[in-house]
Amino acid sequence: MSVAIRRATVEDAATLSTLAARTFTETFGHLYPPEDLATFLGDAYAVEKQRIILSHPDYAVWLLERDGEAIGHVAAGPCGLPHPEVAPGDGEIKRLYLVRGTQGGGYGRRLMDAAMDWLLREGPRTLWVGVWSDNLGAQRFYARYGFDKVGEYLFQVGATRDLEFILRRPAG
Repeated sequence: MSVAIRRATVEDAATLSTLAARTFTETFGHLYPPEDLATFLGDAYAVEKQRIILSHPDYAVWLLERDGEAIGHVAAGPCGLPHPEVAPGDGEIKRLYLVRGTQGGGYGRRLMDAAMDWLLREGPRTLWVGVWSDNLGAQRFYARYGFDKVGEYLFQVGATRDLEFILRRPAG
């Protein structure tokens, strides 16, 4: 079994779209009415939207592949979280997901390390991440990287609004 991480390219837009929809659904799909989930997935993970992200120089996505099949991804870029202390130049872990059954094998850490290295390539800066308020495992994971809760906001999935925590890792 061969596992590798590589930076995604524009040619990976369809793969990323499928993987992102799958991993979001596996992780959170049970929380939403089907129509809310479908509306969210159709917009947030549309192939064209992934193509735009992958072609933008301020964003980066890495794919985790096992025997050539994408089983995880992490995305990073400028911070877009709704917090009054977000400043120009701040970075954000946009999303980090693994397919069901692959958690706990160190793959999340490997993806996070790739994104952190990229975000900090030009030196220290403040980093942010949003995490579902009930996802205690993810909160513990990000805490190991120095992220602390500094705020909250509502994340919309169709007509459903979830409480999200805003976590920050100070520069330096």
